[in-house]
Amino acid sequence: MDRGLMAGVCAAALSLAAPGLAQAGKTAQAWMNPKLSPDARAELVLARLSLDQQIALLHGSMPMFLGAKKPANVSISAGWMPGVPELSIPDLTESDASLGVATAGRKDDDAAPLPSGVSLAATWDPKTAFAAGAMIGKEARQKGFNTLLAGGANLLRDPRNGRNFEYLGEDPLLAGTLAGSTIKGIQSNHIVSTTKHFALNDQETGRMVLDAQIDEAAFRESDLLAFEIAIETGHPGSVMCAYNRVGGTYACENPFLLTDVLRTDWKYPGWVMSDWGAVHGVAAAKAGLDQESGQQLDKQVFFDKPLKDAVADGEVSKARIHEMAHRYLRSLFAAGAIDHPVTAGGLDTAADSQVAGRAGEQGIVLLKNDGALLPLMAQARRIAVIGGHADLGVISGGGSSQVIPLGSKTFPKPAGAPQWGGGQVYYPSAPLAAIKARAPGAQVSFNDGSDPLAAAALAKAADVVVVFATQWSTEGMDIAMALDGEQDALIAAVTAANPKTVVVLETAGPVLMPWRDKAGAIVEAWYPGALGGEAIGKLLFGEINPQGRLPATFPASVDQLARPVLPGSDQHIVETLTPSTSTPFAVVYSEGSDIGYRAYARSGRTPLYPFGYGLSYTTFRYSGLKVTGGKTLSASFTVTNVSNVAGTDTPQLYLAAAPKRAQQRLIGWSKVTLKPGEARQVTVTASPRMLANWNAAAHGWRLDAGAYQVFVGPDAATASLKGSAKLAAASLKP
Repeated sequence: MDRGLMAGVCAAALSLAAPGLAQAGKTAQAWMNPKLSPDARAELVLARLSLDQQIALLHGSMPMFLGAKKPANVSISAGWMPGVPELSIPDLTESDASLGVATAGRKDDDAAPLPSGVSLAATWDPKTAFAAGAMIGKEARQKGFNTLLAGGANLLRDPRNGRNFEYLGEDPLLAGTLAGSTIKGIQSNHIVSTTKHFALNDQETGRMVLDAQIDEAAFRESDLLAFEIAIETGHPGSVMCAYNRVGGTYACENPFLLTDVLRTDWKYPGWVMSDWGAVHGVAAAKAGLDQESGQQLDKQVFFDKPLKDAVADGEVSKARIHEMAHRYLRSLFAAGAIDHPVTAGGLDTAADSQVAGRAGEQGIVLLKNDGALLPLMAQARRIAVIGGHADLGVISGGGSSQVIPLGSKTFPKPAGAPQWGGGQVYYPSAPLAAIKARAPGAQVSFNDGSDPLAAAALAKAADVVVVFATQWSTEGMDIAMALDGEQDALIAAVTAANPKTVVVLETAGPVLMPWRDKAGAIVEAWYPGALGGEAIGKLLFGEINPQGRLPATFPASVDQLARPVLPGSDQHIVETLTPSTSTPFAVVYSEGSDIGYRAYARSGRTPLYPFGYGLSYTTFRYSGLKVTGGKTLSASFTVTNVSNVAGTDTPQLYLAAAPKRAQQRLIGWSKVTLKPGEARQVTVTASPRMLANWNAAAHGWRLDAGAYQVFVGPDAATASLKGSAKLAAASLKP
């Protein structure tokens, strides 16, 4: 906030709230007047706070490390910072919440886990994302938390990133839109949500030391654009900066990111908090960091005495401290966290799990269905279910986002996993039970898959086989683009024994499928959440129609990746809670903004499955494309259900070429549910920014005059309808 404007806001607030307050210094908490703006209310509070009290709002702890100093009413959680109770400013109570209210070491702490972020992205549905956010926001209030560390908007640049399961795919428009909708849902409960991890935290290997390098224009058109859309859509109260360096400077002390982009260009009014252990000195305050989080994980607590000393030495101004505290307080007021303080109680995880279950159902993607093997018919008398702990539940991702509902089963973590993390958690929603419930007259046999020969023998004797395969992923460690262990060999043996095999994948993201041609059907269920087993059972037996679409390209080989050898993998880093001693290295994003499907379009290579792909039990047809131009571009066309099954389709609109650049881009989409034989006209209008290029010299977006070639299709590789329109030249503000 401009300091001159801040002074004006303060004076106006004092005058409006209570005449004479500036002179008398007395009014019964005038800042609790909801008619005032969040900025004015923050200034009224700050007028009562000393420098020490302001600095006390700029650094928080991890309760688990407080020992005997932990107040009795403070839960073990991600973070806590005392408020100013005499001024009605609550404690800051934080929980990780990428996929639900994380357990964070609390015993028997029930919660409803959402499906993975990439599963949520596969819904392509902002309404579902909002509902998911609203549910975890409600649970947060009921658990006593007023700030959720959610809203992950990092892009899937590499399928091996161990945290891809928390994020929302490879496209900035899709990821930003759904992240923003989730944030909006969370904050509808009068609590704060972050967006994170700002920015280019696109691999876990060496995340504490790596230097992400990218051209500014490409950065603006990809990773930064995802965050920009998320912030515009969701208005998060806070932005969490990342561990890694960007262009040689740590993200949490990077003035380009935190001041030039976030504050100057985007006019972001909220506060920037650090990731836990991401602060390296008081210089971060001058660069734009407002709050040190999880201070015990830093080499020392920088935003306490060292920050006060920096003020005394003139290194950091009092005005900057005031601004930091202002951004924090105004965000609490803006979210309603002060007017509506949280109180624990009223948790209903059974009802909340239904919300997670609906999201999980919509995110499942049908990748292959030869001979209409699915949905399974009642005449299947012998069903073999194999592997993936399908008798116990569905797998989930690890790390700080881990939710552990009651009844979960935990297995040991593999070698190389972070020392601070837990094991592999399976949620108590068993696909085997769901299958048995839907085939009461069939003989359903289970084999755990540990012996491929025995599994193949069971498969050979069955009418149909459902084999489950898993891939575990966690924060703090990258993974192979493959199923865990020897599961590929298991699937190969089973499909060789019986071609009527349905392969159900529970993965963090894209994996290779050397057995693909032998499988009868392939289902990508991701990490399907609280009722994942039920969701899978419903889809297999046709109770729900598949509607998920891939939010990321599935490469055909590791050689198709931008960096076939993962940078930093030669160091064999195993994360601990102590500051990293790994050797710094660079990750050069030479592909620029050509991430995923954009790179495939440019190179002409063929992936295993393209971005946006997904089958249905319904057949859809597109017709009658009309494209109009002017200041922006709109495409109208008709979607028809040409089958006898009701279903939901996701027609996608792509830019194929612009006057001065031929980069494929997703510029819009729609979701439409149609009855058999029903047709509906759909109109998709592109934001001008999605058609424009970043012009570094002009410091803004430039829309060039001329013809824009577009296509409509069911995925990024299929142009069902083609068209073009002319647009006028325009300059757009950053």
